Formats: sequence, structure tokens, C-alpha cells
Amino acid sequence: MTSTLVQPSASIWTAPKLSVIVPTFNERDNIVPLIDKLETVFVDVPFEVIVVDDNSPDGTAELAKEVAGERPYVRCIHRVGRRGLSSAVIEGMASSAAEFVAVIDADHQHDEAILPRMLEEAESGADIVVGTRYAGEGSSTEGFSKRRQAGSTIATRLSQILTGKALSDPMSGFFLLRRELFNAVVPGLSREGFKILLDIIVSANRDRGGITIAEVPYSFRPRHAGESKMSPLIAAQFLGLIVSQISRGILPTSFLLFSLVGASGVVVHLATLTFAFDVLSFNFANSQLLATLVAMTTNFVLNNELTYADKRLRGHRFFTGLLSFYLVCSFGTLANVSVASIIYETNLANFLIAGIAGAVMSVVFNYSVTRTFTWRS
Repeated sequence: MTSTLVQPSASIWTAPKLSVIVPTFNERDNIVPLIDKLETVFVDVPFEVIVVDDNSPDGTAELAKEVAGERPYVRCIHRVGRRGLSSAVIEGMASSAAEFVAVIDADHQHDEAILPRMLEEAESGADIVVGTRYAGEGSSTEGFSKRRQAGSTIATRLSQILTGKALSDPMSGFFLLRRELFNAVVPGLSREGFKILLDIIVSANRDRGGITIAEVPYSFRPRHAGESKMSPLIAAQFLGLIVSQISRGILPTSFLLFSLVGASGVVVHLATLTFAFDVLSFNFANSQLLATLVAMTTNFVLNNELTYADKRLRGHRFFTGLLSFYLVCSFGTLANVSVASIIYETNLANFLIAGIAGAVMSVVFNYSVTRTFTWRS
């Protein structure tokens, strides 16, 4: 007997109006309780949950896939070899076919109960709806320490200056928007960093000449389980995003961080040179060689942890990456000297301008080549 494969009837399936994007990394203990909560707030609204997991070692993706096998409105995008909140949100939204998309953290600090109201605001005409901790009945006192509260306030002021919008919480990671707007701005969005809302607002204002933004207040709650992802790395990436947006995207965030690390390497180089020459009594050539190796090593470590955190090298790849970094920087030094010498000897500029031009050439060369070979995806 020949069996016939029966496809599910379209009449028993309803396309989701809203896709809820949940970016995760080590959130295994949080993901199922969050999905349960979302079920309770969307009783009459067809929705889906898209978990975008960055290959969490705690098995978040595996659990999400198990849940997806039991609940048809749950999907999991399991990313291997790439990390970062902004890029995870972008991939999740890009995979959606719903009219609206929302972003919520997996740690339960965002109040999922306001999502229906956020959706209503969007259906009424708002392009973006932001869950705010700082307006109306909103509060962040329970979920933030005093230190994080102060940092968030400073970041909010900077963001308001950049966006030109009187938003109470432009740093929010809890928001909802029309997918049509996302499709329009996604080519210009940065895949680096973690403040994707700020990037979307600035890009939309620039490309569309203005957008309508609504805010819905909520109380920021303590984390349900796991550890906070906030770190000095995220703060540095945020500042890099600010400068990148001021340059209208000409200077990518990773290039700015790479340059900042390079500047710190000058300080390390001079400190090591002084110590080796004055304290250890090495001759100048050996002192310079040691200082160069130390500076390149610290630059590599900082870039590995900061600039390319989403491509961080571990194990044996750390050491092979370090060797390739040494090699690239050696060629970068030659490029520096060559460019500076040509500019100076042909009387195109004085020695100071020539030196700066050579340094810029070296940074651009090292950034471009190490991005391709040392920290390739």
C-alpha cells in the first residue's frame, strides 16, 4: 500500500501578527518560564517566539529546540561561530514574516505584560514602541544597582543628543516596531555592540526623515536566573557606536575600538621601553624589540577581548592568532615607515604630519588585514 503524506490544513494555522525575538546566551534556566509568561499575555493574538542563541555552552539552544518540538509557535536560530546581541536581533527580525517584531531579554527583567499595549500603540500608528523604565509609572530601582543606574543615566543623555528625540529610555533593550521599518533600515545597521534600538532610531531618522515613537512604562525587575551580560566591554562598544553614528557609519565600531587599543599600545610600548632601558639596562635595540613585542601582545589580547569579542579566539587558535597578529603588525610597521618617509622626503608635509599619516596608514592596514586573517569568521 502506498502511503500518502498529508500536509496540515491551512485552516488550522494562523500566521503570527507578532514575532517576539529573544536573543540568548547561557539563559537555559530562563527560557521556558519566559515562554510560559508570553503564552499568558497573548491569548487572543497570534504570535511566535524566535529564540536566537549564540551557541550557549549551557545548552540553551538544545532546550529551545525541544520546546519548539512541543509548541509550534516557538522557533530557534542556533548561531555557531558568531556572537553579539545586535547581530542576533537582526537575524531574528530578518527571519520573521510577521507584521510586527518585538525584542525582549530572556532574563525576565522586562515586563512581558505590557507587550499587548505596545502592540496596540504600533497598530495605532507608532513606528517604534519603547518599553521605558524612566517615564510615567516606569521604574528601574529594583533591577539596577546604583552604579548601573548612574551609568544608564549618562548613556541615556548621550543617546538623546544623538537621536534628537525626547525619549526617556533610548537605551532600552525592550521595544517593538513594524517589520516594514526594520526592512528599510537593516542595510545600514551595525552588527556590532548591543544597543540595537539606538542604531535603529538613528538610521530611521536619517533615512526616512523622521519616525513616530511611543513609550509604554514598566518596572524593571531583578534578573530571574543566570548572570548579567553588562561589562566594560559593552560600555566600550556603546561609546564606539555613538562615535560611529556621529560619523554616519563611515567609521565602524570595530575600527574605533581597534584604534583605541592601538593608542593604549603606544603607552605600553613607551613604559616597557623605559623600564628595559633605564631599569634593566638593556641596550636600546633590545629595549625597543622587547617593547614592541610586549605592546603587540597586549594589543592582541585587548582586541581579542574587546574589538572582536564576538570572534574571540580560544585554545590553540589564540596562539595561532597571536602569531598572525605579530606578522601582520610587522608589515603594518613597514607600511607606516614607507608612507611617512615618502611624504616627508618629497616635501609634501613636515615630519609631524608625515609621522601621523604613517601611523594612520599602519592602523588601517593592521585593522583590515587582521580582520580578514586573524579574526576571520
